[in-house]
Amino acid sequence: MSSATDLYQEIILHHSRQPRHYGPLPGATHAYKADNPLCGDSYTIYLQVEDGVIRQTAFEGAGCAISKASASLMTDTITGKTLAEFEAIFATFHALVLGSQDAPKAETMGKLAAFSGIWKFPARVKCAMLAWHGVKNALKEGQA
Repeated sequence: MSSATDLYQEIILHHSRQPRHYGPLPGATHAYKADNPLCGDSYTIYLQVEDGVIRQTAFEGAGCAISKASASLMTDTITGKTLAEFEAIFATFHALVLGSQDAPKAETMGKLAAFSGIWKFPARVKCAMLAWHGVKNALKEGQA
């Protein structure tokens, strides 16, 4: 295993065991329950959006290490971002986990690079994207 692979595994395990922004979010303006019925992962995503900026984020629920770590890293990444910035980050992360030709180099993705090899395990891509799709759906239809 390469040192990058070891680091990526360490990041995923750390965020899975000690997720950031975990728990309810009082004052959330948006919420959405994201489920993956195939594996049982289920999270409620909470957002506080003001003036087109995602001011606060949180999530709660249960799932595998990949889905929980992804939700944790996502909340770290998108808090304080504009809605347009979120959309750009979403597209970039989605390309990364799909292993798309136009995906960014992993080293440009910060800690999100930990998911750069997920495309080799197609069933795990849904785990990595669950919370991200939850944010999109919360913004679209999940007014709290």
